[in-house]
Amino acid sequence: MVLEILINPKRAERKPWEMFFIGLLYSSIAIFLGMWIFEKYVSLVMVFLTVLGCTHLIQGTLKMEEEKDTRIGAEVMLLKEHGKALSFFMFLFLGFVVSFSFWYIMLPSDAINQIFSSQIDTIRAISNMTVSGSFSSQSRLFSQIFFNNMKVLFFCILFAFFYGAGAVFILAWNASVIGTAIGNLVRNAISVIASEAGLVSIGNYFATYSLGLMRYFIHGLPEILAYFTAALGAGIISIAAVRHNFGSGQFKHIVSDSFDLIAISIVILFIAALLEVFITPLLF
Repeated sequence: MVLEILINPKRAERKPWEMFFIGLLYSSIAIFLGMWIFEKYVSLVMVFLTVLGCTHLIQGTLKMEEEKDTRIGAEVMLLKEHGKALSFFMFLFLGFVVSFSFWYIMLPSDAINQIFSSQIDTIRAISNMTVSGSFSSQSRLFSQIFFNNMKVLFFCILFAFFYGAGAVFILAWNASVIGTAIGNLVRNAISVIASEAGLVSIGNYFATYSLGLMRYFIHGLPEILAYFTAALGAGIISIAAVRHNFGSGQFKHIVSDSFDLIAISIVILFIAALLEVFITPLLF
């Protein structure tokens, strides 16, 4: 299809920053196609179409990373090579978030209430997790957030193992939720500025949008990196299970590397939960 020829895994690893614009394009097209064709279910369909656009790229990347496992023996070098794929995954995710948040800010209220209806409901459910300022309450919140994120990590592993690029659906959904949260924060802040000052300048938009990004990215980026790392590990095992005998030395090496990636993802997720509970509230 047309979107598949825009970029390939090798080029994406050489120029990971290009994936930011690919993410912008894929998700923007998905929003307007979803609104045009599946108006009633657009909040979910746009996520599906976003994933559909990059499935070929992600699946090709998983195959390429699995081939690296068969060529590279040193684990440190192998992790460094996997880092290239994770880098462009993160730029792709950033493109999704910026696109979803941008359209949330720019579209009229009636449109965003329809386009982002499921995401808005999800944010309301998350906001019900309130906490007081005591350390014990923060500790309980940390446990709740960490184990909830671990469930998401588990589903990323499950989707990646059974569907290859399927884990991207969960990550694209998270991008749509984060984009909605950022967009809602910016719209509310701009409304306050407009009511108090009577005028909203371009500078107000950039400043408010930047603060919105920082608020969610301090803990959100390492959290998403953890999900991508786990999905990459599980996806590599999925590819290896098809290409190699289970008892072969190559398969055992690939499984060992994949479990290393999953273990690293859990450590990153733990750090992300610490940032979300103890650092982000201090700054915002």
